[in-house]
Amino acid sequence: MLPVDLPDAVRDALLAPLVDHHCHGVRRDDLSRAQFELLIGESRTPAPPGTTHFDTPLGAAIRRWCAPVLDLEPHVAPAVYLGRRQELGAGEVNRRLLQDSGVVAFLVDTGLEAPDLLSAAEMGRHGGAAADEIVRIEQIEQDIAESAAVAVDYMDSLGEELVARAARAVGLKSIIAYRCGLDFDPSRPSRGSVIAAANRRLSDPRERLVDPILLRHLLWTAVDVARDRALPIQFHTGYGDADLDLSRADPAQMTGFIRALQPLGIPVVLLHCYPFHRQAAYLASVFPHVYVDVGLTLTHTAAGSARILDELLELAPFHKQLFSSDCYGLAEGCHLGAVYFRLGMAGALGRRVESGEWSAADAARVAHMAGSGNARRVYRL
Repeated sequence: MLPVDLPDAVRDALLAPLVDHHCHGVRRDDLSRAQFELLIGESRTPAPPGTTHFDTPLGAAIRRWCAPVLDLEPHVAPAVYLGRRQELGAGEVNRRLLQDSGVVAFLVDTGLEAPDLLSAAEMGRHGGAAADEIVRIEQIEQDIAESAAVAVDYMDSLGEELVARAARAVGLKSIIAYRCGLDFDPSRPSRGSVIAAANRRLSDPRERLVDPILLRHLLWTAVDVARDRALPIQFHTGYGDADLDLSRADPAQMTGFIRALQPLGIPVVLLHCYPFHRQAAYLASVFPHVYVDVGLTLTHTAAGSARILDELLELAPFHKQLFSSDCYGLAEGCHLGAVYFRLGMAGALGRRVESGEWSAADAARVAHMAGSGNARRVYRL
């Protein structure tokens, strides 16, 4: 898989076990073709009549790299691939793809937990790896909103539940980019404004939270918990599904908030970032507590991901870059994230060694840091 002329030290570093610092559960059930195709892309809608989601970079990548793991030739037809998937069964498919990814630890965002998804512990068991939880703070808020009677109870319960869940987690995560955008007011809202907004919220608690005041209150409550427990906070930025307004998901728009957190020493982890990965690299280069990955970009751009990884390496400090697959629903996402991370880094590091810019030892060290070392340090694994 890796270039034959890659120095042995770099090859060994790239093939070392990875820490997938941001992923989700994968489906435990056997999937029809229609169900599988809905999980290939971020649109979550069927392909137009007469077309298929296999005609995408990710669809081609599944047929190239995942087929051999299921004992098929590369590039088999989608129907052959899906037939083999059904023949093996979801449990065996998940086991093979997760274990073949070479991931030694999964950090699982449990905000999308559902009966048909593997839990964090099950991800670990299927993958033969360790597994820990990343707590999605908006899901905590939804649970509290549906059970609180009055605004004061809402505020107190929110803090208490975040403390309780953080005690069992290695990090927190926010999807505020989806709810109101990253261009939010970075200041902590006043108690009076929060109470007024909470009263409005409790009048219709089943609706998802989009109120900027309560989102800021939730975020600052999470900051207090993260500071006390020395936990990082992940933020979805950049590429996502159709529920996202991409123009408001540029991480540079949250510079004020990032600056406000610097004295607190809380690690801020910018997830995915594409097409704003250069802005994210800038933030990581100027703020000591900011870290970056390109996450699901690796799988969705597939063969094009090498260029994106190379661009991240242009400016982001090497001790600030992490690996994640952001797999969701399909174990193929985890496997391909690992494949394209290794391939992309091999190309970028190999060119730097060949040109004499770096030594082989330099390149191997960067590979180890990005693949697992930085995540172990940030999440205290």
